[in-house]
Amino acid sequence: MLKDSYLVGLIGSGIGPSLSPALHQREADRQGLRLLYRLLDLDTLGLPPESVGELLRAARLLGFDGLNITHPCKRLVLEHLDALDPQAEALGAVNTVVLEDGGRRAVGHNTDVTGFAASFARGLPDAPLERVVQLGAGGAGAAVAHATLTLGAERVTVVDALPERAADLAASLNRAFGAGRAAAADPDRLPKLLADADGSGGLVHATPTGMAAHPGMPLPAELLRPGLWVAEVVYRPLETELLRAARAAGCAVLDGGGMAAFQAVDAFRLFTGREPDSARMLADLTALTGPVGAVK
Repeated sequence: MLKDSYLVGLIGSGIGPSLSPALHQREADRQGLRLLYRLLDLDTLGLPPESVGELLRAARLLGFDGLNITHPCKRLVLEHLDALDPQAEALGAVNTVVLEDGGRRAVGHNTDVTGFAASFARGLPDAPLERVVQLGAGGAGAAVAHATLTLGAERVTVVDALPERAADLAASLNRAFGAGRAAAADPDRLPKLLADADGSGGLVHATPTGMAAHPGMPLPAELLRPGLWVAEVVYRPLETELLRAARAAGCAVLDGGGMAAFQAVDAFRLFTGREPDSARMLADLTALTGPVGAVK
C-alpha cells in the first residue's frame, strides 16, 4: 500500500559526504511525499562492518521502510535478509534493502547493476568492449562486472588485492554469462592487461580508493594509455585522482555520478512504489556536484 511518509537510510563506512539523502529527499519533495533519509555511518558510530546486522535489526524496530547499503557491507548484509531478488542473489551483493510488513521481512536488491549500465550507455555509448580490465571484486565490483558483460563486453578480467576474491567473481561471471567471458588476474599483471586493452577496451575502477575517506590512486598513472577509456564508480569526490590522471593521459573518462544517480532512481522506486523522474534526479546530482558523465 502506498504511503505519503517514508523513513530510509544508508549503512556504510565514511558515508558523511554521500549525496543519497539529498537525491531521495529532493525527488520526494517534488512528489509531495515526506521522506527522511538518515546516515548510519559505521565510522561515526564506532562499529565494525559486521555490525550491519545489528543496525538492520534496529532499523526494523524503528519503523524504517528501507536501507541503502554501501562499502564495506554489501556482502555482509546477505545473511541478515529474509529474501533476495534474482539479480542480488546472482551477484551475492546487496545495495538496497526494502523492509516490508512493518519490518518483519527484509528483501535485498541490487540497483548498482542497472545504475552502472545506464550511466555507461549514456556517457560512453561508443566505447569498445572487447577487453575490459576491472579493478575490484567486492560488492560494487560484482555489480559493475555483471553490468559490463550485459552491455556486451567480450571479456572482463578482474584484478583484486585478494586473488581468491577475484577468482570467485570470475567463476560466477562465467557461470552466468558463459565460459571464457571472465578471468581473474593478480595485480602484477596490470601493465600487460592494460597494454592489451589499449584501443579495444578500457578500465573499470570498482574499489573504494579515491573516496573522501580513502584518497589516492588505485594504480600507477603511467599505466594509463590514450587508447583506453576509464570508468569510475566513486562519486564523492566526483573528480577522483584516477580520473584526473586518465584525462591527462588522453583517455575518455566516465565519472561515478551517473551510476550514483541511476541507482538512486531505482532505489527510490523500490522504497516508495512510485516512479521517479530520472532526468530530474540527474539534474539534482549535477547541481550538487557539477556536470555528470563522460568527459572526453
